Amino acid sequence: MKIGVISFAHMHAFSYTKALLQIDGVELAGIADPDAERGAKYAEYFGTTYYPDYRELLAQGIDGVIVTSENAHHKEHTLAAAKAGVHVLCEKPLSTNIADAQEMIEACKASGVLLQTAFPVRYNSTVIRAKQLVDDGALGRILAMKGTNRGRNPGGWFIDPALSGGGAVIDHTVHVADIMRWISGAEVKDVYAEVGHLISEKPIDDCGMLTMEFDNGVFATLDCSWSRNKEYPTWGDVTLEIIGSQGTISVNATSQKLHVFTDESGYRHHAWGDSMDAGLIRDFIAAISSGAANASVTGEDGLQALAVAVAAYRSSEQGRTVNMQELK
Repeated sequence: MKIGVISFAHMHAFSYTKALLQIDGVELAGIADPDAERGAKYAEYFGTTYYPDYRELLAQGIDGVIVTSENAHHKEHTLAAAKAGVHVLCEKPLSTNIADAQEMIEACKASGVLLQTAFPVRYNSTVIRAKQLVDDGALGRILAMKGTNRGRNPGGWFIDPALSGGGAVIDHTVHVADIMRWISGAEVKDVYAEVGHLISEKPIDDCGMLTMEFDNGVFATLDCSWSRNKEYPTWGDVTLEIIGSQGTISVNATSQKLHVFTDESGYRHHAWGDSMDAGLIRDFIAAISSGAANASVTGEDGLQALAVAVAAYRSSEQGRTVNMQELK
């Protein structure tokens, strides 16, 4: 199976590509990147062909492509892949707005190709176990959830709204909104959010607190802020507390780590556990190989998580609770 990568603009491109090379029978067919220096560097590193134009890569008869470009370019790259009959794994957020995300979904359906949203947290062993316990009824009826996805400000194009679509809220809401939807089996009904620029030098939303109500009555909160400073020992966290009528689960998706202290760098975390990114890539390849009609984490999943972020921005701007039906 031949898989290509479009753009190394997103930092996840490296770990996704590394994971590809660990799967038997999968060939990295090439890397396309408009940044010639960056694209050539990674093509040489991974021993593959560099294409300055993604259309050249799509014309190589590849089976699938990983889109890790800037958020604003996801639509262009996904539509081109769909037209070429190439399956797509698209980095989150699926797009910068709901209309583009819907167009991406429809284009892939019309072409009969998979559109999978890159939500690697679903492949974390602790999150999977939490899902199993909830499904088995171990917590009874789910009452509430509290999540965090606090990280560093990544800088670069992430703080350029024309390319990113926004700051911390669009970047970090979608991961936890997705696992809340997945674990609860419910959809977000209402969103109230307070979003602000409190830390960064450049004016971008770097702090956000969301309150959500799901259509099954579950109440949830999420801190999606870029609140970790540059010296923090790791990039951030993904946590989820699930409160049920018969018990509570606390999940830390980044807890598989060692605490390392050195004279040179002080205190750092060293991860030793399973790779969420590798699980994501294996699932994408398995879906293509099996001829699945839909990816296990679909474009619709990406759209629903994106819609929560869009509702959060609207709520903060207007100072009110936003019903998700308003976004239809």
